[in-house]
Amino acid sequence: MENEIEYIPAKTLVTAYKPSPHWFEYDYNMNIYRGCCHGCIYCDSRSDCYRIEDFDRVRAKENALQIINHDLLSKRKSGIVASGSMSDPYNPFEEKLRLTRGALELFDRYLYGAAIFTKSNLIARDADILSEISSHSSVFCCLSITCASDDLSLKIEPNAPPSSARFAAVRALSDAGIYVGVLLAPILPFITDDDENIRTTVKMARNAGAAFVYSTLGVTLRANQRQYYYDRLDELFPGLKYRYIRGFGNKYFYNSRDIPGLQAIFAQECAGSGMVHKMRDIVRGYRKSEPEQLSFFR
Repeated sequence: MENEIEYIPAKTLVTAYKPSPHWFEYDYNMNIYRGCCHGCIYCDSRSDCYRIEDFDRVRAKENALQIINHDLLSKRKSGIVASGSMSDPYNPFEEKLRLTRGALELFDRYLYGAAIFTKSNLIARDADILSEISSHSSVFCCLSITCASDDLSLKIEPNAPPSSARFAAVRALSDAGIYVGVLLAPILPFITDDDENIRTTVKMARNAGAAFVYSTLGVTLRANQRQYYYDRLDELFPGLKYRYIRGFGNKYFYNSRDIPGLQAIFAQECAGSGMVHKMRDIVRGYRKSEPEQLSFFR
């Protein structure tokens, strides 16, 4: 990680989002940072279609909080603003810069909800403001945890906090009364798509106080990112890339080896743990009626 962060210009940061029935429901999207230094070998945001040059270098949007303040005031309706769809809002720079923290304070002031997707335990720092937001608007947090093993997580996500630190963040948020869960994704064929990993991760999520677990049983590998992933496989799991090439060719989505079997195990483990795992039920768990007009400040 660099000692100093580079700032890049931006005109707007809070943009409208069209919900998908297969994904979490929110109203607006926001990315304060560009790029990510967690080094996850599978990250789809490296794909050519997103046009993020030098993705592994983090940059911050110039005058981010002033722009967000303007964006929020310009909306006709409030709603849930999500952060983390492209770049992790809790990268190491955030500890000092507190831009994500500042954005959450604006959400609270103007009665917006919040959705956070992250691989960092730094999110626990902001449990207080997330709790404040949840008193008036929808809040949910997703900690991305691909595997139960710290040793494996540090191989495939080398610069991210280990899985155990992320489970601890789930516990901290849950204890603060925040609707938090685990995103068990992606599932990497021949690496994390085994019964034990699925069962253990769900159990650890339950023990950490997670309200839900959501999983997609596979990994997206598009142009550019596919080659990056294969290069990392050569370093970490020599010979494994050829199993991918033989089994998947140049497909967009690489399914796990036994989709029906893993789906059954995942559903069974969630049911046994009392964990919500279907998207419609997760959305019901966090969605509140948002204020119609921004006619006053808190």
